[in-house]
This record gives sequence, structure tokens and C-alpha cells, in this order.
Amino acid sequence: MSWHKESLEIELRRELSKQQGGPEAIEIHHAKGRLTVRERIDGLLGSSKFEEHGLGAGFAEKDDDGSIKDFTPANYVVGFGEINGRRTVVGGEDFTLKGGSPNGAGLRKSIYSEELAIQFKVPLVRMLEGGGGSVAGGGDRPKTVGSPVLSEPRFKVIAEAMNVVPVVSGAMGPVAGFPAGRLVASHFSVMVKETSQVMVAGPALVERALGLSLTKEQLGGWRIQTRSGIVDNAVDSEEDAFEEIRRFLTYMPQNVWQLSERIECDDDPNRADEELISIVPRDSRIPFDMRALIRHVVDVQSFFEIAPDYGHGQIIGLARLNGSVVGVIANDCAHFAGAMTAQGSQKAKRMMELCDTFHIPIVNFLDEPGFMIGPEAETSAAIKYGMSAVCAAVQSTVPWATVAVHKSFGVASAAHYAPNTYKLAWPSHEMGALPVQGGVAVAFHREIKEAENPEAKRRELEERLMANRSPFPLMESFAVHDLIDPRQTRSSLCRWIEWIEPSLEELKGPVSWGMRP
Repeated sequence: MSWHKESLEIELRRELSKQQGGPEAIEIHHAKGRLTVRERIDGLLGSSKFEEHGLGAGFAEKDDDGSIKDFTPANYVVGFGEINGRRTVVGGEDFTLKGGSPNGAGLRKSIYSEELAIQFKVPLVRMLEGGGGSVAGGGDRPKTVGSPVLSEPRFKVIAEAMNVVPVVSGAMGPVAGFPAGRLVASHFSVMVKETSQVMVAGPALVERALGLSLTKEQLGGWRIQTRSGIVDNAVDSEEDAFEEIRRFLTYMPQNVWQLSERIECDDDPNRADEELISIVPRDSRIPFDMRALIRHVVDVQSFFEIAPDYGHGQIIGLARLNGSVVGVIANDCAHFAGAMTAQGSQKAKRMMELCDTFHIPIVNFLDEPGFMIGPEAETSAAIKYGMSAVCAAVQSTVPWATVAVHKSFGVASAAHYAPNTYKLAWPSHEMGALPVQGGVAVAFHREIKEAENPEAKRRELEERLMANRSPFPLMESFAVHDLIDPRQTRSSLCRWIEWIEPSLEELKGPVSWGMRP
């Protein structure tokens, strides 16, 4: 008497699981221009072997003789793979089965993906495509309702994962409901432009509830969701999404108990690009290219921008200085003169929290005119979210270096300095409670109005006050560590990296924050 029959059934279940929703369902899926979840895993991992967990999970219907006549696999695939040579948990919905809406085993495996990443302290990558829950039940099979009364909330493990390991999600097709919630509960997210949409609920439910007839693209296409901040980056193909995911993870440690890997760098730490000496115009009303400035300072081709279409006025991303990972926060004077809007403040704060969580030093390029003003700023609560960013900065635990490139006005400038910030300034830097132009208009409005030539009087007052805003007194008073030639920025920051690198060891482990506005 042996167990051959049962062993053969195990292998049969595993083979049936690999068939997913069957050839017809896979063909329909391919016709929509999308890969299956197993093809995505192969594309992401490349030559790395995928060690699947729960391959045979699913539900079998059997004949009277006990033979399997039908098998429905769990419609979530999960397991270990290697990305950039490091162990990573990879998972995703199988859209060819119930449109990715989780069956019983699929739901358990999806939650297991977070549990697995936490247990082994490795990054988690989700490739999402599904509509969340379904009103269609499980047929006439008896089933329990709800969860055991003292079971942990399903979403607790999702929150815990974000506190200890890097979490990356890709919207690879339509994503709604629970999968959409998972997507935003990530440190980085990416969507494929023409084949994916992200929504709380799809068109049918929106029309039934609100009477609005909209397409998936109108509800949650990439143009909508990259500007809303729901998704960080959008790319042209699934292969591009795989590359974005892999690249983001190169900047991340495995978990909060480790530090990001420093790599060999063949870019001279003393490189001094001549373009920096004239990148900021003398006329403060003329914008300049902050992204070009960043690229001149950090290691060549190392700047990875995050959320470029959200929170215009702020630039965030990851880069390297002499091989070491840094977070980058900067103002973009091409939008609102770099002012902090409600969205921009949330964007900057999120970057601060990402860097604090994974102990990544921050380099801040300062060109701050203040919090955004006007009716839209008031209705969007710009000052509230701006103060939340200020609180995140002053409570930050990682080393900061702030390069005062241009202007620094008002309360918003406090969002650019953390405790023990290394402060550098360029000769183009000016600071004050208000910009000179606006400050003169407020403080001297009567004198200007009564002048024989109001416009000439305004210019005279502005020029006189501008003369008092030179950064040289900051150097004389040791209010900055150094006033530098802009071309010396890279070498100064690369030396700073060497100073602070040993202190990062002391920061390892989870972080916590108190309440913020």
C-alpha cells in the first residue's frame, strides 16, 4: 500500500494551477494587450527562478470515483524571486480567473504575500489587476460569514509591511476596490498608460450609485491618477513597468534593519560642472531648470524622479552621491515659483517619511517662495498640509544637507531644514520673511501710492531692500556652514556623505512619528 495516487493528485493540482483560467481566457487577456500574472513574474524576474508558494491551492470538484473533474486555482500567485540579486516576495492577481476578484484561496494568498515579506524581512512587489470583491457568491457551497470575532484586521498586515520593508506596486490592468487600496499602500507605484486604470469603483457601480456614465479611462486613467497622486509614475509598457520597479529597489535596503547598498562609483566626486555657475539667472523673475541642476550635482544618470506629474512646484526622487543613496527634495520654480501647495507639501512630506523609514539621507535644494497663496490655496488647506511637511522636516531622524540655491521666504522655508542640517548656500541665495516684491507692496503701499512716479518708487524700494539680502552676512555670522561657488556643490556634498555615513548605522530599525497637522 503506497501513496502514489495522492502524490499524483498533488502534481495534477499543481499543473492545473499553471493553466490559470484556461487557454480561452488567456487568449482573451492577451488580445487586450496584457500579460498574464505568470508572464509578468517571469518578465520581472528575468533569469531568476521563481519559488512559488501554494501552487496547488484551489478548489477541486471530483467524480464519484474521487478523480478530479474540475479545478479552480487560487487566483493570486505569490512566491520568492530575486531582483537585483536580492530575495524579494513577488505576487499578483490572476485576471483570467474571475477578473482577479479574489476567490477564497486567492484572498488568503494575497494576504500571505505581506506576511511572507514581513517574516523574511524582504521587499514586496505586487503586480495588481483586479476588481476586488464580487457580489457573486461561491454557489451553493456552505460558507462562513465574516471573520472570527477576535481575528486581526485584514489590513493590519498591509500597514505593518510598509513600516518594515520596501513595498512596490504596479497597476498592470484595471485595478479597483481592494487591489486599488493595496496599490496606494506602497512606497512606490507605477501604472501602464494604455492598459491600466485605477479606481475605487468601476463604471457600472459609479453609474448605479451616482448616475454618471464614465469610461474606466475617464475615471482612473494614467492622466488622472498621476496628477491626483494615486500613482507615482506612468510608463508605456509592462516591460517598462518591470524596469521601473527594479530600478526603484536598487535604492532601497532589504528592510529597516539594513542600509541601502553603496555601489562603486566612477563619477569623480570632485566633478565641478561649469554650467552651475550661471544656472540661476540674476533676474529672480526668470525661472531655471532645477532638474538640470540636480543632475549636475548627483552621480551621472542616478537621479530617479518620483511622481513628476503630482504636486507641481516640488521635485522628489532618489539619487546617488559617490555611490551612496540619497533622497532628493527640491523646489521647481517653473511651477508657482516653487511655492508649496497642498499637494506639493504632501509630496515633500511623503519623501521625508520614505527616507526616514529606510534611513536614507536627504539632500534638499532650496528655492522656496513660501506657501501658495490665493483662493485655491485656501480651499485646498495649503497651510495645513504645509505645516505637516514642516513638522515632518523638524522631526526627521536622518541627516540632511540643504543647499540654499535661490530664495527662502516665510514659514515654508522651515520645511527645508531638519535637526543638524548641513547648510550650504550659493551666492544667488536670498532670504526673508517675504519676497521683496510682495513685501514692498505690503509694507510701503501708501508711500508708493503717494509718490509722483509710483512704479519708479516701487523699483527704488525693491532695489534698496535687495541689496540687504546678500548671503554674505550669513557666512560672516556663521549662519550657514559654508557659502560656496555653485560648482563646488557636488564635492561639498560628497565630503558630507563620508562624514555622515557611520552615523546611519545607529538609525537602523523601525521609526515612529507623533501626530502631525
